[in-house]
Amino acid sequence: MRGVPGSGESEIVLIPLDEQGLERLLEAAVADAEPAEVMPPVEGPAGWTEARREAFLAFHRRRSLNPDTAIETTWVIEVDGRVRGAARLRPVSGRAALEVEAGVWLCRSARGRGIGRKVAAVLLDAARDGGAAKFVATTTVDNAAARRLLSGTGAELDVRGTEIDAHLDF
Repeated sequence: MRGVPGSGESEIVLIPLDEQGLERLLEAAVADAEPAEVMPPVEGPAGWTEARREAFLAFHRRRSLNPDTAIETTWVIEVDGRVRGAARLRPVSGRAALEVEAGVWLCRSARGRGIGRKVAAVLLDAARDGGAAKFVATTTVDNAAARRLLSGTGAELDVRGTEIDAHLDF
């Protein structure tokens, strides 16, 4: 996916996820994110245990890399050649018009630099270019950065208990 200018002279590039990218994504997550920020919960002690690392790899292989089970397209977010997170688009089935759900996570040291906003713009363009009629995302009420990001796209935010659903019609 195309690169976009980042903060200062940084360039943000979204690279389609493959096995090599997945290994690099895991390394970035282990170095600069908590497991709960980047993957579903896994039983066991806190931190990046071997079981959690394997679950991270299996999660992405199942959802994005295995052609028999893939339900979404995932990209590795690189900033100045360093893996800084992941972005994804997933078609939502069972709807009359094509609706896509988006997700982004960034390494902690990459947050607050406008990277998420630029990645969201690329995802919105990709959704439109793919014929989507609606863009949706979900976050928690505690995630102020994600709420700002979603509001900045022009999405309508609906609070449901501890979750927020964002909807943007194209």
